[in-house]
Amino acid sequence: MTIEIVRHKAALRARVAGWRAAGARVGVVPTMGALHDGHLSLVRAAKADCDRVIVTLFVNPRQFNNPADLAAYPRTEGSDVAKLAPHDVDVLWAPGVDEMYPEGFATRVSVQGLPEVLCGAHRPGHFDGVATVVTKLLTQTGGDVAFFGEKDFQQLQIVRHMASDLDLPVEIRGCPTLREADGLAMSSRNARLDARARAVAPALFRALTQMAEGVRGGAAASALQAPLIEGLLAAGFDTVDYLEMRAEDDLALLDRPERPARVFGAAELGGVRLIDNLAV
Repeated sequence: MTIEIVRHKAALRARVAGWRAAGARVGVVPTMGALHDGHLSLVRAAKADCDRVIVTLFVNPRQFNNPADLAAYPRTEGSDVAKLAPHDVDVLWAPGVDEMYPEGFATRVSVQGLPEVLCGAHRPGHFDGVATVVTKLLTQTGGDVAFFGEKDFQQLQIVRHMASDLDLPVEIRGCPTLREADGLAMSSRNARLDARARAVAPALFRALTQMAEGVRGGAAASALQAPLIEGLLAAGFDTVDYLEMRAEDDLALLDRPERPARVFGAAELGGVRLIDNLAV
């Protein structure tokens, strides 16, 4: 199937208006491209639930606090289109930066509280950029349901709060993290790992698994933290930003899982920042 690639808002809105007039339910899968099986699982979820599916492809400069990270982010539109082709996606919404942020653009969407911990504490301004671009993507596409992966769980919760607070008429649906056979969470950034780093990378998943099992067995998360971080550094990680347990709803730091919780980890390996989380 040939995917229609749309790059201008007027054409996108005209297409969606036609679907709406026919009573179609519209699903949206926001991405920054460099698609992998995790993204495709979101597409499959959208296809199963909706009549029409839009995949968005936009590398958002406003969520990168490190210019080198933005420059290194993979841009693979041609192969992304090929990966989407078997999934009967109706539209690939792939605007340019000038279409998304025209001259004079001066608005920022900022969610309070949730972005101040975990990745937000290490990437200033990142989640303002995420909230701003996702707000725009959701209003541009007019979807009924938007599908996000749980690997970026903090992002998922921020988007949920943003959509609720702004009364956006869209359901934000989280979908399970997909993993490689050795446990590494699928991510576009994995393509930047060299062979040595790729062999080391699954240690983050193993550390989170040990923390989750430990707290389920009655251990305090704070007691498990230091030895697990030491293990990651010994395995070859360059730095560990965090390895901790937090509540699912408000991301409050927890020592015991007295309410629904997850263990979260972020670490840098060979110049690539990896993140992951597991439900407790």
